[in-house]
Amino acid sequence: MTKYLIVGAGLFGATFAYEAAKKGHEVKVIERRNHIAGNIFTKEVDGIQVHQYGAHIFHTSNKKVWDYVNQFAEFNRYTNSPVANYHGEIYNLPFNMNTFNKLWGVVTPEEAQAKIDEQKSILNGKRPENLEEQAISLVGTDIYEKLIKGYTEKQWGRSTKDLPAFIIRRLPVRLTYDNNYFNDDYQGIPVGGYTQIVEKMLASDLITVETGVDFFDKKDEYLKEFDRIIFTGMIDEYFNYSLGELEYRSLKFETEKLDVDNYQGNAVVNYTDAETPFTRIIEHKHFEFGKSDKNKTVITREYPKTWKRGDEPYYPVNNTKNNTLYKQYKELADRKAKNVLFGGRLGQYRYYDMDQVISAALNVVKAEIGD
Repeated sequence: MTKYLIVGAGLFGATFAYEAAKKGHEVKVIERRNHIAGNIFTKEVDGIQVHQYGAHIFHTSNKKVWDYVNQFAEFNRYTNSPVANYHGEIYNLPFNMNTFNKLWGVVTPEEAQAKIDEQKSILNGKRPENLEEQAISLVGTDIYEKLIKGYTEKQWGRSTKDLPAFIIRRLPVRLTYDNNYFNDDYQGIPVGGYTQIVEKMLASDLITVETGVDFFDKKDEYLKEFDRIIFTGMIDEYFNYSLGELEYRSLKFETEKLDVDNYQGNAVVNYTDAETPFTRIIEHKHFEFGKSDKNKTVITREYPKTWKRGDEPYYPVNNTKNNTLYKQYKELADRKAKNVLFGGRLGQYRYYDMDQVISAALNVVKAEIGD
């Protein structure tokens, strides 16, 4: 039996803990925040499951992962169909025939494609070298200016000309009247929120959980006490930023309860102009088709911000400079932290969707413990 310490009670850590305990290992989970479930934490307010750290829609084409997560919750049939608000003009996302019809008055896919081709001709066939050029090559100048430029520059805190093209390479563009944002086979929201999933994963006699605990307060003691450590925090923080800081983007959330039944008519509305300081408003009740106390709703405004020490890191900035620095930290970990496994979005410095987090955790379990 191996004694595991898991640092972080998010989805990666909880998945590893569940599997390790199932195989008879003793597990302790510590979490810096005062609650489990990490960024997927949901809390009930006026009968509404509020996504405390932004909208989380579970989607995957991996049937193994879909079946796995359905052990812990029943999922509804929610389909992600955000809309964009540009100075009061409303457009469907992802970019599809509804978007093109509203913007240009085109009706057929052929007309829409012709309009895009006409507008992207300003690139003169040039291979896109930054996000601006990549966006124009996909959807033309009008959509780029109205629905991409302002939103993206708020999100990343820099000009689209200074952002790599790959960020938007998978931008959904459809010549159909289909408002479903994702192409995945499976999609939904857990009925009753996400927190229950992690609660059930950690509900074992072999697992102990402590919240409000900072790993770094007793780092040396933990390293001596436990056989193996699964660390899901920032890899650069683990090494006290000895090689320099990796770059992250952070978020600020402003949540308020309103005495109305329906504030904006959709779960997610993106504000794509540069002047509005927030990127989107989430109305949480729409994730569960309006279920809540009568004439009550909860909305959250989401403000991107530059990360600094002490802030919550939400998004790694995976440009060449940061990826090179991460590789140096990974090499340092391989040399100096042989009994520590780094996992999750922060430990592996990459953007993960929820299904990818579960899949990555299961892969680590297989390599570490076996089937």
